[in-house]
Order: sequence, then C-alpha cells, then structure tokens
Amino acid sequence: MIKITFPDGSVREYDEGITSLRIAEQISPKLAKEVYAATVNGELIDLTKPITTDATLKLHKWEDEEAKHAFWHSSAHLLAEALEALYPGIKFGIGPAIENGFYYDVDPGDGKVITETDLPVIENKMKEFAAQNQVFNRRDVSKKEALDLFTKKGDEYKTELIADLVDGTISLYTQGNFTDLCRGPHLPSTEPIKAIKLTSVAGAYWRGNENRKMLTRIYGITFPKQKMLDEYLVFLEEAKRRDHRRIGKELELFTFSPKVGMGLPLWLPKGADLRQNLINFLTSVLRKRGYKIVATPHIGNVNLYKTSGHFEKYGADSFQPISTPQEGEQFMLKPMNCPHHCEIYNATPHSYKDLPLRMAEFGTVYRYEQSGELHGLTRVRSFTQDDAHIFCRPDQLREEFKSIIDLILYVFRIMNFNDFSAQISLRDPENKQKYIGSDENWEKAEKDIIEAAAEKNLVTTVVLGEAAFYGPKLDFMVKDAIGRKWQLGTIQVDYNLPERFDLTYNGSDNQKHRPVMIHRTIFGSMERFVAVLIENTAGKFPLWLAPEKAVILPISDKFNEYAGNVLKILNNSDICTLIDDRSEKIGKKIRDNELKRIPYLLIIGEKEVESGTISVRKQGEGDKGSMKVEEFIKFINSEIKNEIAF
Repeated sequence: MIKITFPDGSVREYDEGITSLRIAEQISPKLAKEVYAATVNGELIDLTKPITTDATLKLHKWEDEEAKHAFWHSSAHLLAEALEALYPGIKFGIGPAIENGFYYDVDPGDGKVITETDLPVIENKMKEFAAQNQVFNRRDVSKKEALDLFTKKGDEYKTELIADLVDGTISLYTQGNFTDLCRGPHLPSTEPIKAIKLTSVAGAYWRGNENRKMLTRIYGITFPKQKMLDEYLVFLEEAKRRDHRRIGKELELFTFSPKVGMGLPLWLPKGADLRQNLINFLTSVLRKRGYKIVATPHIGNVNLYKTSGHFEKYGADSFQPISTPQEGEQFMLKPMNCPHHCEIYNATPHSYKDLPLRMAEFGTVYRYEQSGELHGLTRVRSFTQDDAHIFCRPDQLREEFKSIIDLILYVFRIMNFNDFSAQISLRDPENKQKYIGSDENWEKAEKDIIEAAAEKNLVTTVVLGEAAFYGPKLDFMVKDAIGRKWQLGTIQVDYNLPERFDLTYNGSDNQKHRPVMIHRTIFGSMERFVAVLIENTAGKFPLWLAPEKAVILPISDKFNEYAGNVLKILNNSDICTLIDDRSEKIGKKIRDNELKRIPYLLIIGEKEVESGTISVRKQGEGDKGSMKVEEFIKFINSEIKNEIAF
C-alpha cells in the first residue's frame, strides 16, 4: 500500500501502482470525467501513469491551467493526426499548448499549401478521430529507436529535435495511427475533446530562425463542451474589436514603416501625447517619492555590456556591434539601461547617509526580436522602459522593496488594473550556468524577495527558471478586459552588478561597502503598456490620459469665430481641444467624433454664442447641459483630479 496526500492535507491509502485516474474514479465517477491531468510530487503527469511510492496528489479540472495544458497539448496531436491523414508525407515541427489553445508547425511538402479555406475539412477529420475515443499511449524509447523511427518517416524536423535530446529522456505518444515525439502529459483519450475550432494559419520559421525554412503554423482551440467554444468565439470577436493595432490606426496613435524598419514604432501626434501623459504622471509620482531623473545615450561601448554580462547573455538577441572609424572600437545599441546607471552611480563618491539613491529614466532600449515574433506594440525591437534603479544599503533593502510594491499597486489602481497576479521568479537550480554571481548572493536575494512579498501579504506563485540572469524578481501579470495576461511591472534584487561595476559607499565605520541594486519598472515598456491600455479601454481613455479632452462642434460656419475663441481659451488652460469646422450637419459631426473616443463634445450654435456658453456632451453619456467656458475648465480639472486621487 502507498499513502496519497491530497491538497486539503487528508491522507488515504491505495494499492501500489494505482493511477491518478483510478483514484479520481474511486472518489467520484463524476470527478473522473472532469479531471484531465494530475500533479504527483510536484510533477505534472498523465492521469494513467502508475504511482508507485507515497506521494502528494492534485487532480486538475478544467479551471486549472495544468488541465488546459494537457487538453490542448492532446488536441495538437489530434490536429497532427488529421493532417497526416489528409496530407500524406507531411512533416511536423513542434505542436505545443499555448495560453489559449495550441498550434502545430508543419511542412506540407513541395508545392503543397494549407490555407484557411482548408481548415473546415481538417476540423471535420479531427472530430472524426476524437469521436473514436482513441487512447493516448506513452512509450519511453532510446535515442536510437526514436531516430530510426523518424528517419524512416523522412521527418528531418523531428530527427533534428531528437539529436538535441539526452538518451534516456525520450518518450513517444501514439493515438490511432499517429505517433509523435513528446514529453506529455496528455489526456487518457480523445473522448473529452468535444468542440473544435481551427482559428488561423500563419507562417513561422523553423526554430524561430529567419535563415531556416518557413513552415505553416496552424492555430486552434478545443473545449470539452460546445457552449464553451461558442463563448470563446464571442471572446475572439471582442478581442478583434479591441485589437490595439486596429484601434491605434483608427485613432491615429502610432504606425510602422518598412522604410524605418520592422518592429520600430513611430508615435503619431495623438499617440505621442498619450505616451507623454503617462510619462508626466509617473514622473510626478516618482519625484514625490525621492527619485532623481537621469538620461543616458542610446548606445554604449561594447565593453560596458561585457562588464555587466548583457553581451554574453543577450548578445545573440541584440543588434550587432557597431564599428567606428577607430580600429577595434565597437558600440552597441543598448539592450538595457542598468549598466549606464551603474556608471552614473560611480561618477561621484557616496556615503551611507546618501542611500538609498533612487535613479529613474524613461530609457529606450533595443532587442533584435525575430520578425515572426513581432506583434504591434506588444513585441517590438525598440521600446522605452520606465526604468529605475535603487542603490541601497543591505539594511534598507526590505523597506525599499516593499515601497516599490506599494508604488506598483498605486499605479494599477489609477489605471483600473484590478485583476492581476504576482509571480516570484527564481533561479533554475539545475541550470545555474544561465546566471551570474555566487550562490550566496542568489540565496540572499531570493530570501529578500520572498519575505518582502510575504510582509506585504501579497499572494504569489513561485516559478523556477524565470529569474533575470543577474537576480531573482517579482513580476506583476495584469489580466486585461478580455482575460489575457500581460507582464508589466517587475522588481528585481541584484547583488551581482554592484560587484561587477565595483560600486561602493563609505559606511559609518569609514570603510568601503557594497550597495545592493534593485531594478524595477512599473509600466514595463511604454509600448506594451499602451497596447494593454488601448485594449483594456477599447480606446476610450480616462479623461486625464486622453490625448484630446474635447472637440468643439460649431453647428454652422457662422459660429466658427466664436468656436475659435473657445479653442484658444481651452488650449491655453492645458485642456487639449480640437475644432471640427467642416461644413457638415451637426449629427454627422457628433457621430464622427464619438467614433474618435474624444471624451467631451462641445456644441456651439446661436444660443451658445448669445449666452457666452458651450453645450457639453460627454462620450457615452449624452447631454450635460450648458456651461460657461470657465465653468467647463473647472469641471474638467475637477474630474481629472478625482480620476487620479488615490
């Protein structure tokens, strides 16, 4: 007999070799139909894998990410099986589960093309196989056996993947007539897959390398109930409506130009105003909290990044070094701001009384993202971080860290980002060569973060292997209006860069001491933050943030002069206002400007001119009555103050 401990702490005994699925069946037949994966002793496994020792067990139902992962990973294999049946000789790259669904990268073969018009036929074949209740069978194999199998099939993509694997760690999964290289886990069978939708077709370079072959990537999603799929399709329509790329074009916020370069955003006047409003807001908040604003160049000597470790860790993903006319001299577009800030710290001597030193910059950095990964403002090659570095004494670290948590939560409240989660990202203990610094420094930094988060009563999850190369971090993931998660704010504890840059301060004992460095962003990158903000608000920004607060709509041309005078007064009062003096009917002007999401529409006709007023209409709420211009200015300023009064 073995003892199984459940999440609630209860312990039950079962026969050795029992499976998680059998345990679920003994608890309740209904439960057995609702679980899709299991975590045993911290490892996510197939429900059908025997348990041979005392263990902890968690059964995963649909609401768990682990269950969705197994469900969608299995669905990717079902897609591959359908493709192999419909396109003999097709070759397969990778087919992972993703945040919403799955995809498979495939090579249909010379002269063969799969387009979106083919998706319904592929869906029907998937449904046919799913209804057969095919069992997913796992088999552990040697590296030679795996290579022989896929070499015989002529699938060079799978053989390339196998070549990188360690013998003794390789497994295959088979369902029906299809066998795939896979670690799992999977569903017990295809029976739970009831609703299937293939959503799109795209191109993807093999292994993300622009120099490799372009494969066909087929995206899809599945559910255990048709109703869930129907709800998801409504979600997709809402996502399209809120797509920041579409809204950004409609509202003339930003653009991209192939002549400038892929992934290099150009902020149009309205977008630049929106961006500047965010910068002004956060700068004001930071100054009140003792931050000093600095500015650094867009480039730096390559040796700067070799000292920091960024050249070694980010070199492959950065723009390549720029050679100058001077022999041997090379510069880089900066991948990070922190090395520059270390040099600012080193520019003057520091006493223990000077610390903490809080240094902030809206600094633009550059990463050479693969072209296939670029996506609007959320994934770009040039982005501006609201970056800050705090240099403090070890005894100040905990309070500084907690203060930054408070700052992030404050900004999230202002932005109405109420649905978020916090993740503590630690070093991978099995792969320490990914990181710089001593075990002692890492252990101190990880302890600092875990305890500071606990002292703030912050609910967190801990993930191994997601730390920055120089230190662990606390990441904040915001869920937007349609349920997607975005990493925005981050706080990182770093004992390593102060050593690499020989940062010191004079202590109370008149000896040299090493400061601790905290890296932090609140917005993350301005580009991604604006993208999330656009999609969260569907382009209807709060008044304080809107690039244009109001638009003046004269009913006819004879009121344009009065409208122009109102425009000057409002703009001189820092209320950014436009005038729509087109010779159009007022109804059309109202409709057109409501589509532009401008918060206030100010209508001017004969009555307003005679009374020296404006007729105020609020976006989405309708008529607010007539006001003197001075009254409207006070009204607007009061509303803005209320929006950011926390």
